[in-house]
Amino acid sequence: MLKKIALLLLIILLLACRKEGDSTKYEEKGKPAYGDTLITSSIGEASNLIPILASDSASHDIAGYIYNGLVKYDKDLHIVGDLSESWDFSPDKLSITFHLRKNIRWHDGKPFTARDVLYTYKVIVDPKTPTPYSGDFLMVKKAEMLDDYTFRVTYGEPFAPALLSWAVSILPHHLLEGHDITASPLSRHPIGTGPYRFREWIGGDRLVLEANGDYFEGRPYMGRHVTRVIPDPATMFLELKNNGIDMASLTPLQYVKQTDYPKFNRQFNKFKYLSFSYVYLGYNLKHPFFRDKRVRQAITYAIDKQEIVDGILLGQGVAAEGPYKPDMWAFNPKIEKHPFDPGKARTLLGQAGFMKGPDGRLWKDGKAFEFTILCNQGNEVRIRCAELIQQRLASLGITVKIRVIEWASFVNQYIDRRNYEAVILGWTISQDPDIFDIWHSSKQNPKELNFMGFENREVDDLLVRARRTFDQEERRRCYWKIQDILSEEQPYTFLFIPYATLAVHKRIKGIEPAAAGIGYNFREWFVPEGQQRYRTRNNNAHLHP
Repeated sequence: MLKKIALLLLIILLLACRKEGDSTKYEEKGKPAYGDTLITSSIGEASNLIPILASDSASHDIAGYIYNGLVKYDKDLHIVGDLSESWDFSPDKLSITFHLRKNIRWHDGKPFTARDVLYTYKVIVDPKTPTPYSGDFLMVKKAEMLDDYTFRVTYGEPFAPALLSWAVSILPHHLLEGHDITASPLSRHPIGTGPYRFREWIGGDRLVLEANGDYFEGRPYMGRHVTRVIPDPATMFLELKNNGIDMASLTPLQYVKQTDYPKFNRQFNKFKYLSFSYVYLGYNLKHPFFRDKRVRQAITYAIDKQEIVDGILLGQGVAAEGPYKPDMWAFNPKIEKHPFDPGKARTLLGQAGFMKGPDGRLWKDGKAFEFTILCNQGNEVRIRCAELIQQRLASLGITVKIRVIEWASFVNQYIDRRNYEAVILGWTISQDPDIFDIWHSSKQNPKELNFMGFENREVDDLLVRARRTFDQEERRRCYWKIQDILSEEQPYTFLFIPYATLAVHKRIKGIEPAAAGIGYNFREWFVPEGQQRYRTRNNNAHLHP
């Protein structure tokens, strides 16, 4: 028995030494090599892989590997060509002529041409297409295909976001034209022009992409990209540490406290930058309680945003007062702040007609002030925010319930159907400050993004004026005024702008953090041959450890 124990201890020691050696070699840079698989994860499953039909980040994150637009951002957030190699503005800047790249093929082998661009435009502006992204393209007066590789679009009046709007994913006309796009099999089996081809989608489990060997910018080094659906952040973190996934977003607690030890630091690189997003508590403005802006203002004053940043984010974010990051040119530094002030909150609620009853709760017209906040499953930070808000509002006499819902149901059954009272959600922020699709009163139709039901004539006019001038100072004045109005109206309680906190396995090289984050050059990520974990055989999607 003693010999067996000694032998077992020796084996454990040898394994430990081997692991130490394996992790140490990840420090070596190595030469670029094709192959291996990057396994990532998502707390929510994609809803639709035809990008113009999806508004959730889970779908767009995957579609970004499959499709291309005519333009894109580079690492320094400059607009550069993608499917177009160049473009010309007319002297009056009302027309853009795109010169498309030649010899690009769809994943099924068919050639990409200007017909695909023209079809994409037509289907987006078709009133039968349930897309939240039609607003930019309804500004187009004329779209025309001059030849197979030249596409021209003309606007009736100046439109500042015109060029960037053509970062929209271009769709294959030969597979979609003449068919109902909402019933297309491409929603689950997409065919694009991008660096990765669709391989398989196992519902509730994983979605597998494989490298496109014919990609016009060159075959990606990583042979496969696998996204696993893992709704629980704790399970996701465990999978990361056990090498079940290679890359994951870290919660603030994980980033600050649970990854600061030698073994993790030997195996993973951590990245942090102020994300292009914000998180908010949004109100259904058709709800009788939330129609009164004094009620919305009161809730904002009752929430300690810095408490959220310090206590829940552990400092991994900044308090938000509006829809822009502080480092954006459109950000208004003079916007009115809403500091934590329970006394002011009580005064505003009293002015709105709420009185405290004998049960300690607030009442108005025979109804207790109570509502439910919806959160999506797997987002621990948002759920904890809801719990903190629940406690703060309870001290005022407001009863808050919290309901946590799986992501696809959250979007399809509640957000799209306006079936909620309040939600905690987040928006991705574009580098162009145009926020027409979220805040203009015309964008309240099913699947559109003004699902709060915000209506303000002055904001409508400012949004239109800002997108109809190329004068940045004029646009700045418009967006500053919009921020002032949103600050007064409080259709959202803007909570915070989080830092993106990521961990990526050290065997993966070529990651170069920049203003655009880390994913902009994914095609150039690689694993040196001696460090590859999975073998790629003829682009098969089978994993071979």
